[in-house]
Amino acid sequence: MNAQTSPAAAASLQIDYADPALLPALLADPQVLAVFGFHAGSAAPASDDPRYLQVGLQADGMAQLEVWRSDKPVSCGRDANGVAWASDGALMFGALQVDENAHGGITGAAEQAYAQLLQTLPAHAYPHLLRIWNYLDAITDGEGDNERYREFCVGRARGIGDIDTTTLPAATAIGRLDGVRVLQVYWLAARSAGTPLENPRQVSAYRYPRQYGRQSPSFARAMLAATGSRLPLLLSGTASVVGHATLHGDCTQRQLQETFANFDALIGAARAQRPSLPAHFGAGSRLKVYVRDADEVASVRAMLAAHLPPQVPYIVLHAAVCRRDLRVEIDGVHDA
Repeated sequence: MNAQTSPAAAASLQIDYADPALLPALLADPQVLAVFGFHAGSAAPASDDPRYLQVGLQADGMAQLEVWRSDKPVSCGRDANGVAWASDGALMFGALQVDENAHGGITGAAEQAYAQLLQTLPAHAYPHLLRIWNYLDAITDGEGDNERYREFCVGRARGIGDIDTTTLPAATAIGRLDGVRVLQVYWLAARSAGTPLENPRQVSAYRYPRQYGRQSPSFARAMLAATGSRLPLLLSGTASVVGHATLHGDCTQRQLQETFANFDALIGAARAQRPSLPAHFGAGSRLKVYVRDADEVASVRAMLAAHLPPQVPYIVLHAAVCRRDLRVEIDGVHDA
């Protein structure tokens, strides 16, 4: 594809969920920026289009695609280093898949992924990271500092280098359950910087104490896009953490309640800068719900139905959260 789009054009992004049967039609649309498949296994649709990424997580119930749409024509390709990319003149989608075995494990794979990511952004003239997703197998395997998530955090920080915490993107790090030791990283970047947001109920992740590992996590709790853009509020993976501690480790229902209290606080922080944002989730929200225990998926669905307005679309995924005492995590976007 080829596109000529003004660098000054306002960024615009719409996110929806779709039936996997629509994949060919979606990839034929010149304004589709990215498509993600959440239906692990042989039934997953196949495509070599750079805008399509199959994530190794299984959706509960009907398989789903997540679709990112621009309002502009999109260019796409793969670079010499294997980075898949798509861009519209204001926003860039990018994705990397790094074999852990080729880099000595998850620490080396994370370092490689983030170093490559940060080389890619200026090469494409999209210097500002807004949002990153990280999916890795067996995220809580290992003990103490050897836990895989903690090792991932070390590698990510090495790949980033000198960290300016005022520019960290929103992020998710979730464990796949497929046994495939390939780190999947994908992102949304822009030509204009956004505003990282923190949650007044939580210690910033990059200030976590030593008990959580040698390297604190490197992300903001949410990202508000530049003024004048038409992007939703980008919400990081959010769970039942207050201060820096997990709450209600023995009760999924109470963890969900605490998670939504954290979202209320985050949305409140965003509304202080953008009052037009609705105070609560609604038709302009899209959520991904990660549930650790497959046996709890049905009960989590019931809790979500009781808590969320019926017009809020969401996907429920069986996945491992980055702390063993966290039963559920949610990320997503929010807009009017």
